[in-house]
Amino acid sequence: MIQLIKQPVCLGPEGPQVLSEPAALPEGREKTISYGILKAHNTAAGGTMKLKFDSLISHDITYVGIIQTARASGLKEFPLPYVLTNCHNSLCAVGGTINRDDHMFGMSACEKYGGIFVPANQSVIHSYARETLSGCGRMVLGSDSHTRYGALGTLGVGEGGGELVKQLLSRTYDIAPPEVIAVWLKGRPRHGVGPQDVALALVGAVFESGFVKNKILEFVGPGVSSLSVDFRNGVDVMTTETTCLSSVWRTDAAVEEFFRIHGRPGDYQTLDPEPGACYDGAVVIDLDAVEPMIAFPFHPSNVYSIRTFLENPEDILAEVERNAQTQIANPRLRLDLRSKLRNGRFRVDQADIAGCSGGSFENLVSAARIMEGKAIPNEFFTMSAYPASGPVLMELLKTGVAGTLISAGVILKPSFCGPCFGAGDVPSNGSIAIRHTTRNFPNREGSKPKEEQMASVALMDARSIAATAVNGGWLTPATEAEYDDVMPEYHYDETLYAKTVYNGFGRPKPDVELRLGPNITDWPEMIALQENALLEVASVIPDSVTTTDELIPSGDTSSYRSNPIRMADFTLSRRDPAYVARAKAVQALERCRQSGSPSRELEDLAQRVLTKVDYQGGSGAFLRDTCLGSVVCSNRPGDGSAREQAASCQRVLGGLANICVEYATKRYRSNLVNWGMLPFTWEGEPAERFAPGDLVFLPGIREAVRSRAPQIQGWLIPADGPAEPITLSLKSLTPEESGIILAGSLINYYSHCS
Repeated sequence: MIQLIKQPVCLGPEGPQVLSEPAALPEGREKTISYGILKAHNTAAGGTMKLKFDSLISHDITYVGIIQTARASGLKEFPLPYVLTNCHNSLCAVGGTINRDDHMFGMSACEKYGGIFVPANQSVIHSYARETLSGCGRMVLGSDSHTRYGALGTLGVGEGGGELVKQLLSRTYDIAPPEVIAVWLKGRPRHGVGPQDVALALVGAVFESGFVKNKILEFVGPGVSSLSVDFRNGVDVMTTETTCLSSVWRTDAAVEEFFRIHGRPGDYQTLDPEPGACYDGAVVIDLDAVEPMIAFPFHPSNVYSIRTFLENPEDILAEVERNAQTQIANPRLRLDLRSKLRNGRFRVDQADIAGCSGGSFENLVSAARIMEGKAIPNEFFTMSAYPASGPVLMELLKTGVAGTLISAGVILKPSFCGPCFGAGDVPSNGSIAIRHTTRNFPNREGSKPKEEQMASVALMDARSIAATAVNGGWLTPATEAEYDDVMPEYHYDETLYAKTVYNGFGRPKPDVELRLGPNITDWPEMIALQENALLEVASVIPDSVTTTDELIPSGDTSSYRSNPIRMADFTLSRRDPAYVARAKAVQALERCRQSGSPSRELEDLAQRVLTKVDYQGGSGAFLRDTCLGSVVCSNRPGDGSAREQAASCQRVLGGLANICVEYATKRYRSNLVNWGMLPFTWEGEPAERFAPGDLVFLPGIREAVRSRAPQIQGWLIPADGPAEPITLSLKSLTPEESGIILAGSLINYYSHCS
């Protein structure tokens, strides 16, 4: 079904061929679609790429912090189109007025600075971008990890808010020239196979090995034209789960028709690799061989074909439960999926088709065709469908598809991202939901392990979800369903946005006052890095991968993302509940140090270091020149969401660094840097070397960062035992990253620059 070629390749008529002369790779890479777009947006010659994007997009749990950061850094007006959508906290159901206060802030910011404001429930973020921002050869930067518009010839990149701030301040997105992987599609999907099936198969094939990490996926081959644009979008948005940097597809008449339907024919151009294009590797997908898939908890890469699973459900679920247990912080709580088995059949409790991956017109039409004249079970089973945008909903109503879904017992809801991140359709304790959404990480379905609450999500395609629903909730692949999959013609009604969306780009109103609610606060002060640093280990996470949902939970906590202080109290709350208290204890000592009136506890800490490490000067000099902060140690942190709070909350609590084997994504490392934290890597298993309460002393760290030294020499001082020398790495630190860390944060850096 999927073949990985982990060698440089060139494209031939029959697919990728291993490059006979590897020296030709750099020149051949310049002929890819990806590099054609990158070069058009690069403002630098040679070396690091310095990119300027065509537009930006954020949603209502990211845009407040971004604009607040930009304001503090000197923002005057939005220099490029910046869209603020309201699709995450759009229910306004948690925390009193604070969600709606965020929306009023966003609207006033669009008036003041010249932005584009999409009201609540009009569209999920990525559907709006596809409909209005995409264009062949363009680049879009979004503060959401699923910023992917490659099927429309657009390089979309999802990053933390700091990178959007740089664009708002007319700076650049700096990146080493990325590698490009060809994804060669051949064949045609069989009846009953949808985009999520292809996407999950791809994620399952490449995630664990990191084969495409921080690279661009370029979809080529004859199989591309066998897929509708909706199908391509559904595969494309899930490339985020491979940990790739971005994605792009060759374009054809189907894409040209998409832009015509959406009233933007001028935004189309044919994109194809040039003759002689070369890639750093390839993924070959035989679409004919893809089957209906299911991704079990707790990752989209935990994939099986539904057929394989149903042939051996007991053993597979036992393995899923064993692996899941390592990610559940409460040892008394267990994921129990085998209780859902009855005579070899697997029954689910809930179903959702939603968001940027599931809520497309074609997915919902296919689901309706499968469910037509049938009904979901009316006991202990519910199913909801969320069209991705107002125009999609309008067309579902006009074609009668909405009525078919409702007649089958499906609850039709407005555009909303909640089921993706744990803020909508939360299952009951002990339940498992099947969803055509993007993620099934721990806690995104509402689980709170420390409160003895556990539920889980399995990812599937809308077609198999519909087949399962009308089969009484018993897991069923859509290849067993009889239905008509010929799509009706789609008509895009742009008048809905014309009536509801505020477009102030190019017309800022500086005199407009921002609407500030009681939960919208400024960032606390963050001091510059001192000559030395003393880090106290506040958490050690032994998991092979740590998601951003574990670093800072999603769901109900999202209402507090406009309040850095309140949000910080949720840091690691579902993974290491003791972290916040430990970090605050270190922060209290640092504040005491800054006050110039050291306490006995601070003096004792200084002596703990000075009695074990040779340091020139007494405790007075040590405390004057050494900043104190906490550090989180883990193996591979930062998989998943682009949310900057995964890093900024640590910083608000006085965090100074992370130590890990490697960062799961570029964006998490960037978030650490933008909040003035040291992104260390270390060759070893952190859980075997570090423990809460250990100290890491880094003499001369400021000079090391200033000179961008790749290796940092320091001392590990265990709670008990002698000091040991330790070498940490700060590889690939750019001059700007060095400046941000030295200043203590992106805000400080740009404030000083201006």
